Amino acid sequence: MVVCGDDGLAHRLAAELRGVYEEQVTLVVPPSERTVRPPVVGRTRATSTLLDRVVNAAVSRAGTNGANGPAGQGTGGDRTVEAAELTEAVLADAGVEQAAALALVYDDETNIRAALTARRLNPRLRLVLRLYNRRLGQHIEELLDQAAALAIGDGDGEGAAAGSGFDASTTVLSDADTAAPALAASAVAGTSKVVQTDGLLLRAVERPPPAPGQVADPGLCTLALLSATSSDPAGADGSEGSGERGPRLLPDEAAVRAATGRGTVVLEQVSYSGPPLAAGRGVAGVVPPLTSLFSRRLRWSLAGLVGCVFALAVALSLVTGVHPLSALYLTLLDLFAIDDPALGASTGRQVLQLLSGLVGLLLLPVLLAAVLEALGTFRSASALRKPPRGLGGHVVLLGLGKIGTRVLTRLRELHIPVVCVESDPEARGLATARRLRVPVVLGDVTQEGVLEAAKIHRAHALLAVTSADTTNLEAVLYARSVRPDLRVVLRLYDDDFATAVYRTLRAAHPRALTRSRSVTHLAAPAFAGAMLGRQILGAIPVERRVLLFAAVDVAGHPQLEGRTVAEAFRAGYWRVLALDTGVRGGARREPAAQAAAEDAGRGSRLVWSLPGTYVLRGEDRVVLAVTRRGLAELLGRRSRERAGA
Repeated sequence: MVVCGDDGLAHRLAAELRGVYEEQVTLVVPPSERTVRPPVVGRTRATSTLLDRVVNAAVSRAGTNGANGPAGQGTGGDRTVEAAELTEAVLADAGVEQAAALALVYDDETNIRAALTARRLNPRLRLVLRLYNRRLGQHIEELLDQAAALAIGDGDGEGAAAGSGFDASTTVLSDADTAAPALAASAVAGTSKVVQTDGLLLRAVERPPPAPGQVADPGLCTLALLSATSSDPAGADGSEGSGERGPRLLPDEAAVRAATGRGTVVLEQVSYSGPPLAAGRGVAGVVPPLTSLFSRRLRWSLAGLVGCVFALAVALSLVTGVHPLSALYLTLLDLFAIDDPALGASTGRQVLQLLSGLVGLLLLPVLLAAVLEALGTFRSASALRKPPRGLGGHVVLLGLGKIGTRVLTRLRELHIPVVCVESDPEARGLATARRLRVPVVLGDVTQEGVLEAAKIHRAHALLAVTSADTTNLEAVLYARSVRPDLRVVLRLYDDDFATAVYRTLRAAHPRALTRSRSVTHLAAPAFAGAMLGRQILGAIPVERRVLLFAAVDVAGHPQLEGRTVAEAFRAGYWRVLALDTGVRGGARREPAAQAAAEDAGRGSRLVWSLPGTYVLRGEDRVVLAVTRRGLAELLGRRSRERAGA
């Protein structure tokens, strides 16, 4: 495996492949003099010190693994290559020509250029790219896959390609897309975790420990048991090293019954989600609604004037005895000061004409204000909106970079009111906020008055996802001084620092919900699974651990093939959640699975609530909830055997 990158995701991914899947990894990074180590908390995309220690330890033991390394990697199986640019010579020196997979996690342009070069060096190479641009990613994925198919077919023939054991596929991922659902769910519901991909919506919910004598509701299934000390500020932090008192992923029924006093994470909802919000194009996205053209005060003024006109028309009809329509017409003539004096008319008619003229004078400034407001609304349709008065129950989102933009889109898809705070007037997410008509406060969140302008005192939650740990922490601390019970979610890079902040905030504000999330921690398992040739649908955080959802073909997995759903379940490793009926052989289902498919409706290819007696066949494709150890068990050994062969 070859990993190329310049930020924390590259180091996290390399540590994931080495420590969990026991793969031989070559890490390509910029020279050390170009990547000066910043402080633990700083305004940069820094790698965490904890990960650096893991990577350094892995590199130091490279010599002990060198005997198992493939040709072209020198004496050490695990090594680090420093290079200023990803040239063809650098990729060749990293062993791309003999590698099974390559991950590129630089910026979009660098990743595309390196992917084209790597595909030419090794057509059978499995490529995993990080691209923020989704549409460009789809085109690049198709282009690289087509180039690989042509190169393999022309060079060695289809038979050789099939027998080589390599999967020359291209997978384009985005760490922002992977982490955004978990970040948004933490801010919206606090205890709700959402995975959404290709129309599939999975929602897992944290539930508190049941009262004595009561049994916890397992939902569709129990995905995890929370730490035994989750309510104790000095207790376990829920990480991998928490031991038996830490969270337990995918427990069996006996463990769930015996775990008294522990909270649970259960799968509560499985559904097919509709399309996301419209992109704001067309007439509906250009012309704002009528209620946004005029202010509330102006609308009431117009309504009052209309009422006065009708009242004058009714009074004129009663005084003069004319038809009501004629009375309305005469009133409008007087209103618009059309020269028709009521000479020789009754006193009542003359008084009404004077009153109509007075109302006409009052109408002129109102009409002028209406025109100015309408012009201002259309002119500001492409500008940023300000938080409206009386806004409450919203989410304050700090930062509109790559992560913040994806989180904003996810929150609006869930129809959650949002107010954004951004210090950079050229941030990439401002265009998205403008298109979605989301209020934005431009200013440094560390300056006094900025959070107040975002209505933080009436907000439901604060989600700090800027690229600076200090900014996120300062904003959270200030917000907690204003609202001690405010739900907060922090994005922090350093794992040790995140743990310390999480436990301190939990101790200082025991009644408020605090969550700390690492984008690299959430995204690395998906990238690692793609390098191993499997589709990772999403990941949800369980305290400071990660539970994955993966789509797996049953064929070639003896742990699944020929077993019933109940027999295939392995506590702490994997659980079968659904059967994909759209793959070949889907018509050969058992009657129970066929009935479940009919109940699921025609809009979805997935069958949920599979009976435990259903036998998994080789042609089936299933959706699994899987731990990192479970994914290594299912895929890692087969990958290493293939490399050794």
